[in-house]
Order: sequence, then C-alpha cells, then structure tokens
Amino acid sequence: MRKKRLVFTGGSGKAGKHVIPYLLDQGYRVMNVDLKPLDHLGVDNLIADITDSGQMFNAMSSYAGLDELEPGGGVPPFDAVVHFAAVPRILINPDNETFRVNTLGTYNVIEAAVKLGIKKIIIASSETTYGVCFSDGPTDPHSLPLEEDYDVDPMDSYGLSKVVNEKTARAFQRRSGVDIYALRIGNVIEPHEYRELFPYYFKHPEVRRRNAFCYIDARDLGQIVDLCVQKDGLGYQVFNAGNDHNGAIIPSKELAERFFPGVPVTRELQEHEALFSNRKIREVLGFKEQHNWRKYVKEE
Repeated sequence: MRKKRLVFTGGSGKAGKHVIPYLLDQGYRVMNVDLKPLDHLGVDNLIADITDSGQMFNAMSSYAGLDELEPGGGVPPFDAVVHFAAVPRILINPDNETFRVNTLGTYNVIEAAVKLGIKKIIIASSETTYGVCFSDGPTDPHSLPLEEDYDVDPMDSYGLSKVVNEKTARAFQRRSGVDIYALRIGNVIEPHEYRELFPYYFKHPEVRRRNAFCYIDARDLGQIVDLCVQKDGLGYQVFNAGNDHNGAIIPSKELAERFFPGVPVTRELQEHEALFSNRKIREVLGFKEQHNWRKYVKEE
C-alpha cells in the first residue's frame, strides 16, 4: 500500500521539527519545504520560498525523492499539504515584511494545492488572533474560555496576518470544496523546555497572561495534524490547538478572576481546564493529550 505523501512547509522550525517525526512514525512520507533542510532520518527536503508562487506550484508537483523516479509512472500525487512556514512572531522582521511573507506565502501555498487537486490542506493559524498576546498594553479578552467562535481582533502585524490567512483559507474552501482546516496553535513547548521554563512560570504566573496561560506540546501538535489529515469532509474549520490544561498551577477559576477580572466566563470551567479551550479538537477530532506538563515538572 502506498504511503500517504504530505507536503509540509516550514518543517525545520520549532514546531515542525517535532511534528514531522511524529508524522513519519505514523507512516506518512513527508517532504519538508523550507528555506533550510530538516536533518532527520526519513524526511525529504526541498529548498523553496513560499512567497514565490511558481516555486509552490513546482514543489507540489514534484517528486519527493530520487526513489520515486524508479516506477516510471510520473510524479505521484500528494495527499495533503500542511502549511507551517511563516515569520513566527513580531519583532523579527519589520511589520510589513512579517505581514507580506505570512499572507502572500499562505495564499501561494493554498492556491497551488487547490489548483493541483490536493484535497486536504492544514494551515497554521495562531493563538495571537485572539488579540491578547501582542497587544499594546495589557488587554482583556472579550470572554473566557477562548473558543473558535470568538470575534478575533488582534492589533499587531503577526496576529493580523493569521486572521487574513484564515479568511484566505475560507475563500478557497468555498470556491473549491476541499477540506481546509486552520489550527490556532498555542504557545509551542518543546520537550526540553518544561524543566527550563515552567518552574519560573509557576513562580511568576503573570508572565503567561499574554498567552492566556496556554501551551501545546510540540508532539501533541503532531497528533493534532495527523488527526486533521485523517478527518475528511469538514470543509472549512478552525481549531484551537492547545493542551487540556493551563500552563499554571493555579486553578482556572482563580486564574480568570486574578488576571482577567471582570471578563465574562461563558461556561463552567473544570478545575484546571485551559482558558484557551481545546474542547473542539477533543470532541470533533478525537484528540487525546499525551504530554501534560505534569509528566515532566513537579508543582512547587
């Protein structure tokens, strides 16, 4: 049986370098499209620029490796595209460049995938769309928990680029009918970062207010991407990609009252239920968290 072939843009980044190994372990063939290769056994790499439309069309109609020349039947089709490539936050590039790369790159990736007949596209959106993370000054959300029907309203170039990307995805889905799922990815945590970062977070919880105390283990993000590839027929969807609990030792109700006083809480929260809610990925995709922070660091 032929392995499912995936194009994965930005796989050499912080999240991608953990998500791709997870996908390889699930039996996918993955071609990483990035400005630099990912040094990991089993991954195919193609150096390409997402802001160049021609390169995206070429990448998605390409052999993944030399071995695919052998059957003599032409280039096999890709089954899905996972688009993570982006300028990853503000204050790395000038704001206009962040917006240009992220919005134009996403348009090019989705356009190429749709016009080449690829039926599943997954794009990386962001927790920053909720307008708290990169706001000027402490900003309250409209309500808690943060869920996918929220009227997203960022004031920064990065969060705005992700809102535009969601609209781009929705437009292409309406025109094409293919499945396009946008993942609002929480603060990505790599395995080594639990012991390095979380003890400080517990002593100084205020530093996590801008993230609404959310996190997503990079390996659990791999599971979410896999579930998205497997789940067909949903059309256009937005999913928060976060872990079950807050990255804090303070119970959720107390977190909300202490750090977001006066913000309406729209439903009863479980003791440590994430304020950045992942209820939809659990109920719709069947996500089951494997890497809660309590496995790796003790409460102090």
